[in-house]
Amino acid sequence: MNILVLHGINLNMFGKRDPAQYGTTTLDEINAQLTALGQTLGAQVECFQTNFEGEMAERIHRAHGEGVKAVVINAGAWTHYSYGIRDALAILKCPIIEVHMSNIHAREAFRHHSVIADIAKGQIAGFGVDSYLLGLRAAVSAAQG
Repeated sequence: MNILVLHGINLNMFGKRDPAQYGTTTLDEINAQLTALGQTLGAQVECFQTNFEGEMAERIHRAHGEGVKAVVINAGAWTHYSYGIRDALAILKCPIIEVHMSNIHAREAFRHHSVIADIAKGQIAGFGVDSYLLGLRAAVSAAQG
């Protein structure tokens, strides 16, 4: 089972950016944890990060033809305004799990709205790295059935 994990804009700065909000774990460390958990769950996990919206849309388009069984996405700030990313995700026929390290509903008002939420199977926010791990578990479960 192939699961695609998508990391959006600025998320390559995990471990450096606002440790009080995001912790000190780096994106590479998060990806390693996701890959290891995927193996435990019987899933092959591919992680992809970009700071370019068009590149993210292109990766989502490729996922459509690759038979990806589920997508876990932390779109970063794109969560709140990128209808382009939302529309690319809507093309997929697999479950989409939206994740956030911080609790976006307890932050600035502009972060409370997600343009992705209405096409996602669910949203997990506020648990730091565990948001990703819980998201992966949810994605595998949703893909199975």
